[in-house]
Amino acid sequence: MAVYTTIDDASLYCRVKAYSGSGSSGDGSSDNIVYDETDTSMKPQFVWVKNRTTTHAFTTYFDIGSDTLRYFSPGEGNDAEVTPDGNVLSSFNSNGFTVGPHATVSGSGNSLISVSFKEDASGGYDFVGYSGNGTAGNTFSHSLSAVPHFILIKIRSGDTSDWYGYHHGLTSANTKNFFFNTTGAESASSLWWNSTTPTSSVVTLGNQTGNNANTRPYAAFLWTEKQGYSRFGTYLANNSTDGNFLPMTFRPAVFLVKSISGGSASARNWRLYTNKQDTFNQMHRKVYTNAGSAEVANDNEIDFCANGIKLRANDGGINTSGETYLFAAWAEAPFVNSKGVPCNAR
Repeated sequence: MAVYTTIDDASLYCRVKAYSGSGSSGDGSSDNIVYDETDTSMKPQFVWVKNRTTTHAFTTYFDIGSDTLRYFSPGEGNDAEVTPDGNVLSSFNSNGFTVGPHATVSGSGNSLISVSFKEDASGGYDFVGYSGNGTAGNTFSHSLSAVPHFILIKIRSGDTSDWYGYHHGLTSANTKNFFFNTTGAESASSLWWNSTTPTSSVVTLGNQTGNNANTRPYAAFLWTEKQGYSRFGTYLANNSTDGNFLPMTFRPAVFLVKSISGGSASARNWRLYTNKQDTFNQMHRKVYTNAGSAEVANDNEIDFCANGIKLRANDGGINTSGETYLFAAWAEAPFVNSKGVPCNAR
């Protein structure tokens, strides 16, 4: 029998939650944000949050162990790690998280979107805290028990270097780097990853400050593809309203995409689309994860299909002719579950 997926219930490992803010900065209020699904619970260890209404920054919250939280703001640039207080996201709960009144995570009358992940090898996500040594060939171990396909790394203190990224879909990927907090194109150098492809147990580093400065602490977020649940790929755009179809083994819940070649800087923003910003197949709304702008709504740009994503616009941010785009996608449901039962488009 064909193996369609190892994950029938994507909500065990990834949740998207749209919610409304109720607080105002300084009023001392807090809200428990509870995930929509009622059949399963998921305690997150990594949460992205973006205020859709205001120009406040996209933020990344993560558990460094023993329910100790930290956060970065890629939308603010290359800021160092911060310990959250009661004004922002203050705890990860059994089926959601708690936010304070600050407009990055709440704000009276504001609309917000969040994407959450559980740290679990079965769901293909791992967090690693490690120290650099300034020497090419330094490695750190991970617990995915599989080769990582998508990696984000940020220095935690002592320097304000950009977010470094690895994506297995790039040509000569172990000599390429991208920046998660900027509009920059890909950068080629053996110094990023020491020209060494990650393995199922370790990631090898070059001697760049952004991922391996001597004695500096780093946060690494790693994902590997899972059949029926996640995919990390690239595509060459054609500038057509009948654009590429990106085949996947699932109906998407989250689609993160960026041009890594050519074009204007404004067209190389990181774009995040989710199934809770638009609740039908056609995706009109996105947020920029590297900028502090509010949510942007345009004509239909992409479709979330039962088995992938269809590009529907010649917009420069997703479909400029001849440009290469990288993407990361996670599932709402597998296209065919482990019992051979197919899902439908929304």
